[in-house]
Amino acid sequence: MMSRQFHPIVLACAVSLGCASMLLAQSVGLPAPRLLTTMPMGGKVGTQVEIAITGEHLDEAGDLLFSDPRIKAIPKKDAAGKTVTYRYVVTISPDCPAGLYEARVMTRLGISSSRIFAVGTLTEVVPAKPNKTLATAQELPLNSVCNSTITDRSVDFFTFQAKKGMRLVVDCATRGIDSKLNATVIIADSAGRDLLVERRGGVLDFAVPKDGSYVIKLHELTFKGGPAFYYRLGLWEQPAGTPIVRQASTKPVNSYSWPPIGLSAQSKLAEVEPNNDGAHAQRIALPCDISGRFFPAADVDVFEFEAKKGDQWWIEVVSERFDLPTDPSLLVQHVVRGEKGAADKLVDVLELADIPSPVKVSSNGYAYDGPPYNAGTSDILGKLVIKENGIHRLQMTDLFGGTRSEPNHSYRLIIRRAEPDFALVAWAMHMELRNGDRNALSKPIALRGGATMALEVVAFRRDGFDGDIDLSMEGLPKGVTAHGLKIPAGQSRGMMLITAQEDAPRGYANATFVGRSKLDGKDVVRPCRLASVAWPIPDSWGEIPSPRLLADVPVSVSGFDRAPLTIAAKTPVVEARVGEKLTIPLVYKRTSEFSGDKIQMRAIGAAFEKSPGFDLPIKAEGSQAVLDLGALKIAPGEYLVSFLGGAVVKYRHQPESVAAAEAASKKISVEVKTLEAEVKKVASDVQAAPPAKKEQMVKAMAAVNAKMKAATEALNATKDQLKRATEAAQPRDIADIVVCEPITIRVKPMEKK
Repeated sequence: MMSRQFHPIVLACAVSLGCASMLLAQSVGLPAPRLLTTMPMGGKVGTQVEIAITGEHLDEAGDLLFSDPRIKAIPKKDAAGKTVTYRYVVTISPDCPAGLYEARVMTRLGISSSRIFAVGTLTEVVPAKPNKTLATAQELPLNSVCNSTITDRSVDFFTFQAKKGMRLVVDCATRGIDSKLNATVIIADSAGRDLLVERRGGVLDFAVPKDGSYVIKLHELTFKGGPAFYYRLGLWEQPAGTPIVRQASTKPVNSYSWPPIGLSAQSKLAEVEPNNDGAHAQRIALPCDISGRFFPAADVDVFEFEAKKGDQWWIEVVSERFDLPTDPSLLVQHVVRGEKGAADKLVDVLELADIPSPVKVSSNGYAYDGPPYNAGTSDILGKLVIKENGIHRLQMTDLFGGTRSEPNHSYRLIIRRAEPDFALVAWAMHMELRNGDRNALSKPIALRGGATMALEVVAFRRDGFDGDIDLSMEGLPKGVTAHGLKIPAGQSRGMMLITAQEDAPRGYANATFVGRSKLDGKDVVRPCRLASVAWPIPDSWGEIPSPRLLADVPVSVSGFDRAPLTIAAKTPVVEARVGEKLTIPLVYKRTSEFSGDKIQMRAIGAAFEKSPGFDLPIKAEGSQAVLDLGALKIAPGEYLVSFLGGAVVKYRHQPESVAAAEAASKKISVEVKTLEAEVKKVASDVQAAPPAKKEQMVKAMAAVNAKMKAATEALNATKDQLKRATEAAQPRDIADIVVCEPITIRVKPMEKK
């Protein structure tokens, strides 16, 4: 498997922008709508639940949307029929399967990032009052799940009733539903004395020793807390002897490469203990599909099989991609039987460990000099070539399992003939500042008019597959187009560019994102998964990002905001001949001011990425890019390319809202002055009124005063609104990625002389 290194967009000192003094202060990424919390975080199948949401840049929040149409939401109305901001009534259809779904809200800026919404079959509970002491413990019925949030430096207490002999499961969903909580969960007796403790995010399997009341204590491992530290605490009765199925969890980014297409949901063969050494090796026949466990601690599983010289097999092991903290290691040896009672001789044939990321990752693993995503895994994939006829021994271990004794640390071992294939994952282009923040931001595909957004696409190549992969995205909102920069044969990285026309109307759609190639001469289509960080982290020095896969591919257009800078070729198609220098005229439109007078741009598109970068004069109305087709050794054909770079925008948030607030304030000021005059007149009339009309005039005075009070309050509110709008509209420096609209280059053969 070949990999191709790439680099994130980096703004480094004064080289790229000519503004070193500003790089230490500006934030990263233009404002994007982000849904951060929902309360509660889920609901029961076939019920309605009222939820409250919070987030960033949720201006003009509208529809709350889910990744499955069987979950619908409408804004909550108060008694007067007025919409209650950030509150919704969610209806979960009776035919909606239990599981995890994405919740998003449509805002002025487009669709927000997502937050997990869990659908279950247990009774849903929300604490009615604070439960921070044993005396105020929340009663938790059996077969229920409680939605709550841990506050800073606190412990939540729950109490439940149970009978002797019951088998109860206590499972706290946190990281698997996007929470920042690392939960410590304790089952205690009625006096609060600990009976069972789980500090690693596991599950508690509790055999009730006697009838009575029991306590659950829950806190963050280091006693942190806040709105982001939420949980769903499940308590249910489990039949004896049955396996525990935990609450559903999101999938890590690297699980995009599992399972292979066409693989059965369950393995056909199970590991049989004891099989811990050569004397007790489990005999298997190839091909095979085996499920096993790294249990108990320091477990070694040994299998033996017959193979012929020259045979070629592919071995794949999955465990860490099950979202388990495991690190499988595999050794294959040829067994040479000892003669006349002598010991067998073992000859190493193959040793396999981690599957490296197909593309370069950050050197610290989560956002330093690369993206906060790692498409690699500590699982196994490799080719086994048999060098001698006879018995071969395969040994499986968990490199992290020496002191861990976890029954749920499972694996699946597959040995097969070559079945070439590929899997795809994509994420929004990442930016970092070498002299500033190391950011890991959730980036919804929420497009401003005239913007082009770049997604990096990574391919996992299975069993020697080495073909081109063409990328496409369909089912987009009106006025939006997508162009895939293909993943060439032998490489592992491509890009998807999504462009909104300058006048694209406000819209939203769930798109279809796929890769196409040929396997054994047949056309195949494979889905491309999207990945995102669960929480926006502006500086990952202080917090490790938590990336995960998304369930869908939502694309939206604001319909209001415009891109600060739109760059396009003067003509979308340009032609040249082999060996020529190609000059591409570029035109652009600005809606914002920028720091510095140029942007350093570079070409993207497989055949053109070695082209030297160039400076784009940002204050001009246009410029040009020059590509040396001879130096790049570009063969005849049609290519799709683009240019991208980093810029510091002097961003103003909704400057039009200042004018609107000023107009509203002036209008109400006129109304207040009119009422002031009316108040004076009515006051004078009250003084002059005869006794018979005195009471009537006093009532009129009260009515005018009430109008005056309401108008004054409205005027003060508009003044506050104007102040906030003015502050928000002040220009502030924001570093962001600038992407040119895709350009088609047709390279013709050299003219014959």
